[in-house]
Parts: sequence; C-alpha cells; structure tokens
Amino acid sequence: MDEGSIRKRREVQNGSIDHTEDCQAEDPKPIKATVLQKDVGLFSGICLIVGTMIGSGIFISPKSVLLYSGAVGPCLIVWAACGVLATLGALCYAELGTMITKSGAEYSYLMEAYGSVPAYLFSWTTVMVLKPSAFAIITLSFAEYASTPFYPSCTPPVLVTKCLSAAAILLIVTVNCLSVKLANYVQNFFTAAKLFIILVIVVAGIVMLAQGKTENLSDAFVGSSTSFGAIGLAFYNGLWAYDGWNQLNFITEELKDPFRNLPLAIIIGIPLVSVCYVLVNVAYFTAMTTTELLQSPAVAVTFGDRVLYPLSWIVPLFVVFSTFGAANGSCFTAGRLAYVSGREGHMVKILSYISLRHYTPSPALIFNGILAICYIIPADINTLINYFSFATWGFYGLSALALIVMRFTKKDLHRPVKVPIVIPVLMVIVSCYLVLAPIIDKPELEYLYCAIFILSGLILYYPLIHLKVKWAQKIMSPITMHLQLLMEVVPPEKIE
Repeated sequence: MDEGSIRKRREVQNGSIDHTEDCQAEDPKPIKATVLQKDVGLFSGICLIVGTMIGSGIFISPKSVLLYSGAVGPCLIVWAACGVLATLGALCYAELGTMITKSGAEYSYLMEAYGSVPAYLFSWTTVMVLKPSAFAIITLSFAEYASTPFYPSCTPPVLVTKCLSAAAILLIVTVNCLSVKLANYVQNFFTAAKLFIILVIVVAGIVMLAQGKTENLSDAFVGSSTSFGAIGLAFYNGLWAYDGWNQLNFITEELKDPFRNLPLAIIIGIPLVSVCYVLVNVAYFTAMTTTELLQSPAVAVTFGDRVLYPLSWIVPLFVVFSTFGAANGSCFTAGRLAYVSGREGHMVKILSYISLRHYTPSPALIFNGILAICYIIPADINTLINYFSFATWGFYGLSALALIVMRFTKKDLHRPVKVPIVIPVLMVIVSCYLVLAPIIDKPELEYLYCAIFILSGLILYYPLIHLKVKWAQKIMSPITMHLQLLMEVVPPEKIE
C-alpha cells in the first residue's frame, strides 16, 4: 500500500472524509448513485406477492382452519373470505403506496398519518420480532419438509430440522446481499415452481370430482363451529396463509413505475392466490375426510401419496421449493423495513447503509437473518403464528385507519388510486375483530406479553430518539465506523 493510500485510509478511520466521495475519486468510471436501484418490474412484483403469500400455509394451515371452523363448508367459506379480506386490504395499500411512494409499507404510512411514535413502535415490533419470527417459521417449515424423506419411519430430529433451517437462512441472506436481481430471479423461479404443484393438485382434484368422489363434500355444514373466538382463530390461521399481500409496499422505492405496477401487481396477484387456495382445499377434501385431514402430519404430502402415486414424491419436493421461495420473499422485504427505519433514525444508522459493490441493504438483511436464527432455537410454530397474527393485524388496522385519517388531514396529496372509504372502514372493523375475538374467547398471557413488548419500545424511544442522548452516539460512532469498513457499506445518497 503506497503512502497516499495509507493517508486516505487513516482519514476514513478518523471520519474526516466522506467514504462515498473517496470511493468515487478513486474510480474514474461513472458509477451509480448509492441508493437502492429500481430493479423490480411488474412480473417480479407479481412473483414477490404470489411467492410470499404461497408458502407453507396452504400445505399446513388447512388443518388449523378446519379444526376451528369445524366442517368442510365453513372451512371453504373461511378460505374464500380470507381471500376477499386480503384483496380489500391490498386495495387500501395500493392507495397508500401510490400516495406515499416510500418503502417500508406500514412504517411510512403510520409516520405520515400519526407521527414518529406509532411508526417507531411498528418498526420496533416488526424489525425485532415479527419479520424475523416469520422468516424463522417459514424456514422451519422448509426444514421439516426437506428432512422428512430421510426419516421415513419417524419424525426428523429437532436438531436436524433447526440446523437445516439455519442453513437455509444463511443461504437466503447471502443471495439477497449479493444482488437484488439475483434475489428476483430466485423468487421468480420458486414462484413458478409453487404454481406448478398447485396446478397439479387442482387438476388431480378436478379429475376426482369428475369421477364422482364427492362424498366428503356432502353435508358440508354438519359440525360447524359457532364460537365467536373459534371463528376468529380460523380466520387467524387462514390469513396466515394469505399473509404477504402487503409485501410489495415494503419495496416501493425499488419498483419501476410504482404508480402503475404496484396496483396492477396487487390486482393480478392476490385474486390468483385466492382462487388457487380455494381450489386446492376442494382438491384436499376429494381425497380425505375431515378426520383424515386433521390427523395428517403434512396435508399436501398425504394428498400426493393417495392421488399421485407413484409420482407422489413431487409434492414434498415442490413444497420445499414453495417454502424456500416464501422465505426468500420474506427476507427481501424485511431488509427494506430495517433499512428505512434506520434511515429515519428509528434504528441504528448502520442498518440504513448500502453495499457499495452490490447496492443492497446488506447490514439490514444480515441483522434480520441473525434474529431469525435466534428465533429458531426455542421456536414453536403454532405459538409464533398466534403471536405474529395478533400484533400484525393490529398494525394492519392502524394502517387502514391512517388511510381514513389522511383523507381529511392530507387532502392535497396526489392519489393515483383512490378506493371507496367503506373499504378501509371495513378493514378497521375486521382488524379489531381479529385482534379482540380470540382474547375475549380465550384470554392467554401471550397476548399480554405482545402488548407489553410493543409498548416497551418507548423505554428506548425517549432517551435514544427523542432526546438523542450524547453518550449513546459516542458508543455507536466507533461501532458504526468499524462495521462500515468491515462490510464496505455507505450511507444512502439523498435523491431529490
């Protein structure tokens, strides 16, 4: 290293020069601005929505929805109603996303409508718990399906499942850190794979119906549940399978022509998923009774063994593809939320930095991956799903309410998409029901823990963000500098 390079390196370490300008001075070639690039088109946007929504839910949740709804008829109604709710919610987000063209989804909308504190509480809860726990849940499902063929006579050991889940997390985080386009290619491939296996299941179900195997669909409402809380839990589990309808709003800044592609991707993607889900459940009931479906450890695999033999092996293979693709989509969007909240000062600044080589929010992606690995250690999937749904629908309701509030407080904002106000009103009511019904029907401590955790963010907010205490900045400055040098990341440029 020559004397000039040594001097420059010392200046960087002392914080006396801007790292971005230094890199630009050394490279005579024109380089792109150090911001996240607009690499996501309409097709990739649709694949992100479809690929994230269709994960493990349709292959696992049919049991949970049937268990709480009590019969075939209510089960199918719940699946269809969940599709309608997801579509209505996404239409609200289409208006919000084209009105506020910032990444971060609910975070940006809560910030605009209510101010800093609600937005911070959302980012605190979502970045620290909801996103990494969802990532962990999906990769655990992936690991269960991937390891089952190697243990035909028993359940895969927990250690094997969790190690495989951790390996999947590391692989997905690495792919997303290397390239946005590579992550999009991965997402598109696995979305095509999951749509293929759904088509196979649906066609097999149609053939069985044509052969007259409708006995499991007769008397479809016998044994239906009438419990207020049970219906709420049925919707919980159904909507877990539909979760992902808002994922494109997390990457609005990376969308090509968001005013066109955001609403169009929503209109195409979510009805497609809804139709697939209802038809897949009908196919399941042509091959299995309600008791057999509830007793099945993996509904899709049991269906394949009964209907597709000797090609039944393709079902678990494509379910592995499906869960891997959903995990990739979850990781992709989670990194953007941490990036945006770090950029706004609600998380540590290093999370808002961008890789100088790959133009990805690699610190945010790595942070999300580390938390996800922590969550798979003690994780119980059912507990995490209930915890995840409880908090998530609270924030969905606040976002729908934000749309109503801004109709009156932000009248001057340009709205390329404008939905009837009855839709966000309905979403607020449904969100309140989904949050309160299970608590009223069966109070559990996990709901209290969730509320305490959300509010505990205020303990950090007041001194670190509101007061901006100097001792915290003194601690974080050298840590940020060394992490910046280690990961070769820089602050994003401000583009007007």
